[in-house]
Amino acid sequence: MHDGSLDTADTPVTELIEEFLAAQAVRKPSPHTLLAYRRDLTAVLSLIRDGQTVTLSDLSPRSLRAAFAEFAGGRAPSSVYRAWSSWNSFFGFLVVEGMVAGNPMSAVGKPKFMTPSPKPLRGEDTPEQLLQAVSKTDERQRDPWPERDVAVLALALCAGLRLSELLSLRTGSLLGRAGERRVEVAGKGGRPRSVPIEPELDAVVARYVDSRRVRFGRVRPDDPLFVDRRGRPLQRGGLQYLVQSCYRRAGVSDRVPRGAQLHALRHTFATRLAEDGANASEIMRLLGHASLTTSQGYIEVTAAQQRAAVQANRTNRVLREL
Repeated sequence: MHDGSLDTADTPVTELIEEFLAAQAVRKPSPHTLLAYRRDLTAVLSLIRDGQTVTLSDLSPRSLRAAFAEFAGGRAPSSVYRAWSSWNSFFGFLVVEGMVAGNPMSAVGKPKFMTPSPKPLRGEDTPEQLLQAVSKTDERQRDPWPERDVAVLALALCAGLRLSELLSLRTGSLLGRAGERRVEVAGKGGRPRSVPIEPELDAVVARYVDSRRVRFGRVRPDDPLFVDRRGRPLQRGGLQYLVQSCYRRAGVSDRVPRGAQLHALRHTFATRLAEDGANASEIMRLLGHASLTTSQGYIEVTAAQQRAAVQANRTNRVLREL
């Protein structure tokens, strides 16, 4: 690690990026998060000085604005915004370490990026229909494992877990006494959280773990919770395919918002929290949001849905004719 009292102006930025990533890794973010940081930082860096070695002294507001202007060409605003955030975090690290006096990213424009609207499953009874269908053994499958599939869906629907959070779970991640059970989650950005779970969800996970013992023998607390049909830790692509398969088997694929897939289950959890009266702060804690604005979006959507339901009341049409 550099000493802040030393002159670091001639230090190659690639070395500083590695130090930044190492510091981030201590917080144990998901591998996907670290890869995104590296990709965003190196992509913009390659546009400064035509790919030549870039030192800290080369990172001026002017050079960064030019690089981001080129980087933005043909990219979605969300991608540019994410890259800007990565560089903002990078410079925040450099400031804390005493390598730079201030963060120049305030002088680099960023696109306005609206928080995406929630995308829950469509249909009032869709979650229940999905769980009921998947809980039944489907003989068309080569090696059906309904206990595992239901456990995946239930943890997303009833605890609001992200895909990366499901993959990081261990069999010992469910803790606590009866009536006070919770699941310990390694959240986004390395932010841990604890989500209460009801006895019904606890029982679903227990049935899955029992079925896994029957298939593969001993299960240890530090083993990955979810495995494939050969007993290997489930990977990102495998989990995505599993959820898509569940939608098809339940006949609800047309009720899944485009691009949502597993995230639609998490959005359904949050939307139902809002419908049942949870405030934005409670939703924020349960879902591990970094911003209260994101949580507020679920409440605003629910309010809009309520307004639409009132407007659809047939009595209103009679009133219009009076």
